[in-house]
Amino acid sequence: MGTVSAVRMQTFLAVARHASIRRAAAQLHITEAAASAAVAHIEKQLGAKLIAKSGRGITLTEAGRVYAEYCRSILGLMNEAHAAVRRAETGRLRIGVVATAGEYVLLRLLASFRDRYPDIEVGLSIHPRDLLFIELQHHETDLVIAGRPPRDTGLIVRARRPSRLVVVGAPHRCPDPRTATWLLRGQGSGTLETTLALLDRLQIRPPALTLGTHGAVLAAAREGLGVTLIHSDAVETDLAEGTLVARPVDGTPLDRPWHAVTTRTPTPAARLFIAHIIDPDQVGAHAFHPCGPRT
Repeated sequence: MGTVSAVRMQTFLAVARHASIRRAAAQLHITEAAASAAVAHIEKQLGAKLIAKSGRGITLTEAGRVYAEYCRSILGLMNEAHAAVRRAETGRLRIGVVATAGEYVLLRLLASFRDRYPDIEVGLSIHPRDLLFIELQHHETDLVIAGRPPRDTGLIVRARRPSRLVVVGAPHRCPDPRTATWLLRGQGSGTLETTLALLDRLQIRPPALTLGTHGAVLAAAREGLGVTLIHSDAVETDLAEGTLVARPVDGTPLDRPWHAVTTRTPTPAARLFIAHIIDPDQVGAHAFHPCGPRT
């Protein structure tokens, strides 16, 4: 069996992502014939059908879905390998982060890191926690800052920083949290899962309003539309200024530390970033605490 080039794998992944030869070709700036030929070549090499027609577009076969997962990991490892042989101080660092940590935790750490290592190219992706850990498993991201990674993923927690989840609401509205409207994040949010678990433990079914984004939830809470469970990092200023107040709810606050997570073989730039964020001399009170490798 012959080999499949990285370019053909990238073409196949674009076709899979767009469910369309035409849209994949447009994204890659190649002809539709070239995109179709790349997929046909892979199918011939594998002896398996990877795509099938579905209406006006296409869909992946079961073999296609399996192969797409392997392609993501292979291409991610290739990029990781290229980064690993470069000097760490002039390499590339791809950081994945959930929205709350991105806005209230990462940026101040990143500012001092960029001052210290100006030649490292940094890229950020902000996604829900579950998607970030999938990207990390596929080596499409070098390091993730989020909640605890799922078990049995092979991912390693390198450092932690304390954080708490608190229930907050507007000071001019003081509804009982057991009957107040709860403002919720969108699907894939770790905070959403924790909120629903808290409501189950309290055995209450209050009205809920799903707003999706972190910013929308905070804005709604400030306007008095309801209460929400949120990381204390995100409301530190609001609580100090009195635009939001903490609401007493049984079982809260909840300890939910931030985790800095990598694969078992972090890139040199990722190692530098971990070393930076656990150094109080560099980041002061915002430093993470190192921890032994754990899955």
